[in-house]
Amino acid sequence: MKIAVRRRMVGNIPLLEVVPEEYVHTPLPLVIYYHGWQTAKELVLTQGRKLAKQKMRVLLPDAPNHGERRQAVSKIPSLTFFDSIQGNLFEFGYIVDYFKKLDLVTAQIGVGGVSMGGMTTCMLLTQHPEINVAACVMGSPAPLTYRARIEEHASQLGFYLPKDYRKLLAWIEEYDLSQQPESLAGRPLLFWHGREDEKIPYEDVATFVSGNPQENVIFESADERHMVKGQTMDQITDFFHENLFG
Repeated sequence: MKIAVRRRMVGNIPLLEVVPEEYVHTPLPLVIYYHGWQTAKELVLTQGRKLAKQKMRVLLPDAPNHGERRQAVSKIPSLTFFDSIQGNLFEFGYIVDYFKKLDLVTAQIGVGGVSMGGMTTCMLLTQHPEINVAACVMGSPAPLTYRARIEEHASQLGFYLPKDYRKLLAWIEEYDLSQQPESLAGRPLLFWHGREDEKIPYEDVATFVSGNPQENVIFESADERHMVKGQTMDQITDFFHENLFG
């Protein structure tokens, strides 16, 4: 199956549309897949191709401050990081609406992402019941825990943080999946995380899964660091295919 990779500009959002060439103008299940911190949409293109081969329309956007929208990272810890995630949250519905108006989307919508993109995915699940299936790869369902860890780390190293740091990031409270696991509402969610992850702790996901045993939540792990191999991409692809077409 020949796969078309089309560079699109949706509003001011640069993205790659990855779709089987013969279905470019046909409504398909839609998957939006987000890249990680300080990377770009091209780094998740292999995953996008694997998904597209299963007859999905896959969109790979550049997050704010990344890729074609790259900006200098603020010296204030986590400012650019959480600004990028919040931008993803703002733009998600806009992207879906754009492709719906082109009549290119069926009723099935999937979301996934790596690292920062995985965190974005979990946050979106708290507010968007229209998402049917999701995959969080090396991300975290507990951004409040992550925020607290950054705060502690910055304090230990003597980095500047505003006195109202928590208030400035208070919006995260409404998007923390670990604080509202009921918002999953039975939707299939795949977690994949390396047990030796040095960037986003494995424990954040393990704690969430053990505290919220649900048949729809699948947790896969391996003795890996913060990286995704081809075998993992195949697992993710199979998961989306089973749950979008099953």
